[in-house]
Amino acid sequence: MRTRPLLLALTASLLCSPVASALSEFGIEGMGMVSTRADELRGTVSADGRRILWASNREGGAGGWDLWQATLQDKRWMQPQPLSLNTAADEVDPFLSADGHWLYFASNRKGGRGGFDLYRAPLASNGDIGAPQLLAGPLNGRQDERSPAVADDGPLLFSSNRSGGTGGWDLWAAARDGDGFAAPVALPGINTAADEVDGSWLGGGRALVFARTNAGGGAQLWVSQCRQGQWGQAALLPLSFNTEDNDTRSAVIDANKPGELVVSGKARAPRAGGLDLYRMKAPAVDGSDDCR
Repeated sequence: MRTRPLLLALTASLLCSPVASALSEFGIEGMGMVSTRADELRGTVSADGRRILWASNREGGAGGWDLWQATLQDKRWMQPQPLSLNTAADEVDPFLSADGHWLYFASNRKGGRGGFDLYRAPLASNGDIGAPQLLAGPLNGRQDERSPAVADDGPLLFSSNRSGGTGGWDLWAAARDGDGFAAPVALPGINTAADEVDGSWLGGGRALVFARTNAGGGAQLWVSQCRQGQWGQAALLPLSFNTEDNDTRSAVIDANKPGELVVSGKARAPRAGGLDLYRMKAPAVDGSDDCR
């Protein structure tokens, strides 16, 4: 009786490019190009749908974790290449802004304020990526900042193990302040004694999806809707391998197809290696817009 779900997943995986339009539950993203024998984290697709960026520990980069990019050719992701901004340190958690102006990411490279810090690099109209800039103001501290995500022209969402939260890693949000961001605040109603990481806005900030660590050492994806200015009780993202004994994280809306998410995880099949990138339907959002 378990054959039918597996066949459905395999069928969806054959359409491993962003043009896949009939996802039964999920499909692997770019088998052999994006998803490989290495670990792949946090895929982010440009608003024009022409390229995908993600973090990988595969060989061929500058060292450790690096940011990679593939382009759409004949309806498939092709020619994966490491970004020129990579260093011998770790570059992780890419996020392409919906307006096409910025690539946000985290790195523990030299020149930061301590641990992992948040950076952004300007994007040219021809796709070139400029020199990275450490995000100014009170965002980066002596602890770690990871997984930046921006809601349209709204606040910056990120995770940090700084003091002032509920404990361990928490989700924080920083409102816009001119070209930068104001002092961040921990998200009430979301953070717990567990670690909350890898947050991403849904519906322009009316909901969010995030990863919460589990007892097995992995993580599961949860969704919370905004309800009259407060974040509601989180519910598990409905995905068959989003289980307590697995590791599922880094969900990001496809900016070109906002009805779909790209997530990192370990499905039984199809599977390319460790953590792969998968595409699934995004959950319905019916929250209010007064939590941002």
